Amino acid sequence: MKNKILIALSVFALYSCQNKEKPASKNIIKTIVQDTLSKTLGGTANLSEVTAKNDKEVELIRKQLSILLKKDLPVMTKDERFFYYEAYDLNNDKKDEYFVGFSNPYFCGSGGCSGYILNNDGSVINKFTVTDFPIFIGTTASENFKDLIFNSGNTLHSLKMKNGKYPSNPSVQEKWKGNIPAASPVVLDIYAKKLEKYSF
Repeated sequence: MKNKILIALSVFALYSCQNKEKPASKNIIKTIVQDTLSKTLGGTANLSEVTAKNDKEVELIRKQLSILLKKDLPVMTKDERFFYYEAYDLNNDKKDEYFVGFSNPYFCGSGGCSGYILNNDGSVINKFTVTDFPIFIGTTASENFKDLIFNSGNTLHSLKMKNGKYPSNPSVQEKWKGNIPAASPVVLDIYAKKLEKYSF
């Protein structure tokens, strides 16, 4: 019996000695896990660190927003500097265009929110205002670009490409008649889809 106890104590001592070399790494991992958990529960976790669905697209949009909003950035708070986006090929050229939307008080008012439609290279197709999300892609096209259906002031409006641009203020465009076609894709459904938000 004494031999079994001595063997058990020897094994325990040996195991303890071997593990004395690794407590620092265990403590670091434990600290990181606790820190991340507390930030997540406290709502202070940096969501921009979440892996992006397409890093190149996100970086392209970030770069363009830093140019487009250069004058706005100094007066914007950190909480206002985020965007949502979705990619969709509007002109069937096998290259996606990017719908970029915002949902904070800096970009939204009683009439709706603003955003951008960007080309695949980041250049601006147009800026839009007074829009309630989501945006619907129509089943018809103008100038080889899909027609869009925007919701503004609880009314649907039809936006058609003209001279290389969509109208920027959907509220003054022709009202959409009838129901949205079942085949119409939906973009920037910010609230229902719970889209990822990205800092800029």
